[in-house]
Amino acid sequence: MSAGDSQWLNIARELRAIAQTGLTFTADRFDRQRYERVRELAASLLALGSGADYGDILGILREDKGYATPKVDVRGAAFVDGRVLLVREISDGKWTLPGGWADVNQTAGECVVREIREESGFEARILKLAAVHDYQRSNRPVRHIDSIYKLFFVCEITGGAARTSDETSEVAFFPRDELPPLSLGRTTAAQIDRMFQHAECPGLPADFE
Repeated sequence: MSAGDSQWLNIARELRAIAQTGLTFTADRFDRQRYERVRELAASLLALGSGADYGDILGILREDKGYATPKVDVRGAAFVDGRVLLVREISDGKWTLPGGWADVNQTAGECVVREIREESGFEARILKLAAVHDYQRSNRPVRHIDSIYKLFFVCEITGGAARTSDETSEVAFFPRDELPPLSLGRTTAAQIDRMFQHAECPGLPADFE
């Protein structure tokens, strides 16, 4: 279990995974009832810990099917003249490295290039995979119901121009010591600083947890 989250969230996350995986593989109707009860208990624990509505949470848990695995989030750190490209999220009004959930039938690299283009208007090329972070360890204090792997790529701008999107309200480049308020569930100051280090020293091996 991750040391970064409250115990109730760690327990609920694992119960959810057990229930989802069990419901995927069992053919026994009594086992299905047991796993469905485990999922209900996970939803109850999440509701108690977060204050959210039990029915809403249970509905979300029921949507996920198949073997329970972490979700994948990709982020691109693109630099121009010693400044990093950030976009401002409409959802919370704060800034982040361009990125989002990885899409089916696209490589992680293709996903991050697409996200940069869609969220900022810039075309980019990947230079290296710089880090693979575990959300629960690296993006505290923000909590998430899912287990998430975050992939960070160092990129270079190859074309395009600043343009906002349905998800972003501003696009800008920032120096290392003048970062705006960050959307911490998406990107932290420590993660951005590490991307600066990777950009400055391309030979650094990829970070992982």
